[in-house]
Amino acid sequence: MTDIEIARNAKLYNITKIAEKLEIEDEDIETYGKYKAKISEGAYEKTKNKENGKLILVTAINPTPLGEGKTTVSIGLADGLSYIGKKSILALREPSLGPVFGIKGGATGGGHVQVAPMEDINLHFTGDIHAITSANNLLSALIDNHIYFGNELGFKKILWKRCVDLNDRQLRRIECGLSGEKNIVPREDGFDITVASEIMAILCLATDINDLRKRIGNIIIGYNNEDKPIYAKDLKAEGALTVLLKDAIKPNLVQTLEHTPALIHGGPFANIAHGCNSIKATKLALKLADYTVTEAGFGADLGAEKFLDIKCRVAGIKPNAVVCVATLKALKYHGGVQKEDITKQNIEALKNGMENLLKHVDNIKNKFGLNIIVAINRFTDDSEEELNLLQNTLKEKGIEMSLVEAWAKGGAGAEDLAKRIVKLCEEEKELNYIYDLDETIEQKVKDIACKIYGAQDVEFSEEAIKSIKQIENIGYGKLPICIAKTQYSLSDDATNLECKEPFNIHVKEVILKAGAGFIVIITGKIMTMPGLPKIPASEAIDIDENGNIEGIF
Repeated sequence: MTDIEIARNAKLYNITKIAEKLEIEDEDIETYGKYKAKISEGAYEKTKNKENGKLILVTAINPTPLGEGKTTVSIGLADGLSYIGKKSILALREPSLGPVFGIKGGATGGGHVQVAPMEDINLHFTGDIHAITSANNLLSALIDNHIYFGNELGFKKILWKRCVDLNDRQLRRIECGLSGEKNIVPREDGFDITVASEIMAILCLATDINDLRKRIGNIIIGYNNEDKPIYAKDLKAEGALTVLLKDAIKPNLVQTLEHTPALIHGGPFANIAHGCNSIKATKLALKLADYTVTEAGFGADLGAEKFLDIKCRVAGIKPNAVVCVATLKALKYHGGVQKEDITKQNIEALKNGMENLLKHVDNIKNKFGLNIIVAINRFTDDSEEELNLLQNTLKEKGIEMSLVEAWAKGGAGAEDLAKRIVKLCEEEKELNYIYDLDETIEQKVKDIACKIYGAQDVEFSEEAIKSIKQIENIGYGKLPICIAKTQYSLSDDATNLECKEPFNIHVKEVILKAGAGFIVIITGKIMTMPGLPKIPASEAIDIDENGNIEGIF
């Protein structure tokens, strides 16, 4: 059966039964139909004195067009833990409509390891991302309205952009205010995709609704004639924006096809934002189950680094074990094989591509100091000789590996990985951050680029240097760093897959996100508003005469 056929043939439990498995009382869930619900603040209050369970972070090698199945392995691992008798839960991000209608299609797993209801999760779900879009754009409207009525705050430069949760390159740079009305001054502006909005980052990093309101108030929206920052709270905007987000801040409860509970909440991209689900959902999951499986976006150079250096600092948590996902096909792609030849056995290409995997494993194991296991998402046509070579190479280097067949077998296909994870979680390790917050902004960027990416050095544009000085002068130099970089390579060049030659990271822009509490470093050719591919996924998406959605997978 296809992914969609498997999903539609699954018999889901009513979401109240999933809540019962987690010992959540009826009064603490708000149902959205039969199969999804919001969890209220009351549930966390009732569990806050419970001991935390174990936290497992799932990451991956640099992604390829072939797909590595990181979400599939995450779901499979949670189901696998349940299969061996452990109380497990997932804590994942919400899919953005941009990739769903763009290049990826759905993002809810595949085969016999999926979170459901699939169509709802991939589309509007419980409305969280729409609420973030509305809050973001209300702030934009308030800024321009303030300027229209006299600009009492003295805006000289506006930093805040509008957003939409779609890939639309035409909106990267726009001219607005062209109506010709009195007091409306035309200006250049632009849109970000919603999941790159600071509001999204704030929602995912806020510990409660009061922290959410405070962070929104601390958003720097522009600078005045004296080059001093103007905050959202100067417009008295934080109250209204918080009202728009009052439901969005509550984690969403769904289930896997095998009825493992899943909290899906927040969706910042990892190539242009911090790439992790919400702190609220993760911390709640740690109280509700013995094992929480979460994932960070794209490769370990992006999502995992930000999870560890940003989210773990803010939340006061650390993973007990890390899973790095790869496939033989993806490793050979990193070794120089073209897509059309990827199914052919190629030992030399596999050896070359393994360097990408080994770099990520080394970062997690020796830079961050954490327990790690490699999970190979297995395909039926994988070469046994290639698998043996990979397993022997990892064994020689003291790295554990597990073959995962969850796509085909569900939780049973991740039994070996689940058992190995339980053992790994028994060994306590201290998390080492890659940089010290007291370092200069430039040094923190160099720490990440050189230690994690393997760069030789970092080159800063004149504009970036100027922004860094301004950020440090107004007192925000001690914040963590969020690097926006291509996901496809350890370098900032998407075509440089093997990274054989020494390379530098090129910083073109530095943006302060004071509300979120980090500094965004824009590198290479990365854009905060993606574009659609030549043939977008939307061309295959439709609805039949019976109301069934087609083409999401």
